[in-house]
Amino acid sequence: MSKKRKLVIVGAGFVGMSAAYAVLNQGGVDEMVLIDIDTNKTKGEEMDLSHGLPYAPQKMNIKAGDYSDCKDASIVVITAGLSQKPGQSRLELTTANAKIMKSITESIMASGFDGIIVVASNPVDIMTYVVAEVSGLPRGRVFGSGTVLDTARLRYLIGEYLQVSSKNVHAYILGEHGDSSFVPWEHSYVGCKKMVDIMKDNNHPMEDLKKIHDGVWQAAYEIIEKKRATYYAIGMALARIVSAVLNDENSILTVSTYLDNQYGQNGLYIGVPAIVNRNGVKELIELELNKEEQAKLDNSCSIIKDIIEKDINSIIKGE
Repeated sequence: MSKKRKLVIVGAGFVGMSAAYAVLNQGGVDEMVLIDIDTNKTKGEEMDLSHGLPYAPQKMNIKAGDYSDCKDASIVVITAGLSQKPGQSRLELTTANAKIMKSITESIMASGFDGIIVVASNPVDIMTYVVAEVSGLPRGRVFGSGTVLDTARLRYLIGEYLQVSSKNVHAYILGEHGDSSFVPWEHSYVGCKKMVDIMKDNNHPMEDLKKIHDGVWQAAYEIIEKKRATYYAIGMALARIVSAVLNDENSILTVSTYLDNQYGQNGLYIGVPAIVNRNGVKELIELELNKEEQAKLDNSCSIIKDIIEKDINSIIKGE
């Protein structure tokens, strides 16, 4: 990865600009380049963000650019593509966004890019697969935002339920970034105590765990219905991923990661805990799932694999 802390964001829509704004406020990047098919809007975003630099934590060069700027970038974050509409599932965006991802990836790689690509476009697990296949980069250097946002929603809701800081909640959403995700509750902790034990010791109904998870996967639909799009939280999540990479943190994040016989699955990208550092995904942390949880993960994987085989491989091959 380039020693220069250079970030390129492809897509100047709500998600891309929320990520850019989060990075501007948090710092950690020397140069941030914005790329979008709407070059006029991108220039406006450059100006608007740059005018906030006097109050930012560090000096940063922000510019509207093009794909040639990817050449010496440390990390490229792809947020471009069609967005989810009210009542629409993420999977319904598949074919159109796969074609967009292929075109974007080809343009990125044509620049001579040799860094890390993070994919946030939906459906993210499938779009990550497209970008990885088209780019030809090592598996660990292409990954998606996966269930990082879902995990944040889970921790927030648990924190609200128990009236504790969400920062002390260590729980994860696994699987598809979508309706088939699940929580491995036996591996969920608040502080150093298992969530299931807290529920029992405080006489909380165990069915409330399902209500909490339902609140996670239903959140996007509710937000989209109310304000037509979700972008602030995913923007924060992407800034968190960028920080983990550029600061070589070895942080554990539920990114959309390539499975190579972990969890009994292979040949796809899906949200599982992984160690993320300056080289991308260093390694997966394979949890011991019970039969019910394994079945849920297998179901998530089947959904993604079916779509890849039915619609995606032909797009990648240009058929």
